[in-house]
Amino acid sequence: MRVLGIDPGLRNLGWGVIDVAGARISHVANGICHSAPGEGEGDLALRLVSLFSQLTEVLRQYSPEAAAVEHTFVNKDAVATLKLGQARGIALLVPAQFGLTVGEYAPNAVKKAIVGVGHASKDQVDHMVRLHLPGVKIAGPDAADALAIAICHAHHLQSAGRLQAAVKRAAG
Repeated sequence: MRVLGIDPGLRNLGWGVIDVAGARISHVANGICHSAPGEGEGDLALRLVSLFSQLTEVLRQYSPEAAAVEHTFVNKDAVATLKLGQARGIALLVPAQFGLTVGEYAPNAVKKAIVGVGHASKDQVDHMVRLHLPGVKIAGPDAADALAIAICHAHHLQSAGRLQAAVKRAAG
């Protein structure tokens, strides 16, 4: 199964694609969608279109079968949180347009799944992603977070599959 992880951001939207075969996870690609150059704070619609176009191309190129996005955390700056929410909307919309159900995870849940603790630092997440995907070249912190989200979703899907199989065996 091919899994896409997305770390939403208005300036930098990280993405990471992994392949999952049983317990084996392998890196396919990762990168960062940047808002189009020269777009200022007043050009929110243009920035969203740019992210939409770039993320659409990622899905066309890598054809994931599953996708996951990190939940937006609310901070003290309400305007920034709203803008981030709009970028998150793009991160949810594009995979949905490709017919994918999109998993959603809180940042602490992703960190706990990857590092083992919910309040891990970005450096710890990056380090553990590199351990899960030996030899990977990561495009930046946003891409590392996106790969972590993909790995978290892969673990979740595997657990859900084992649970469904166990229920099916118990019933039949």
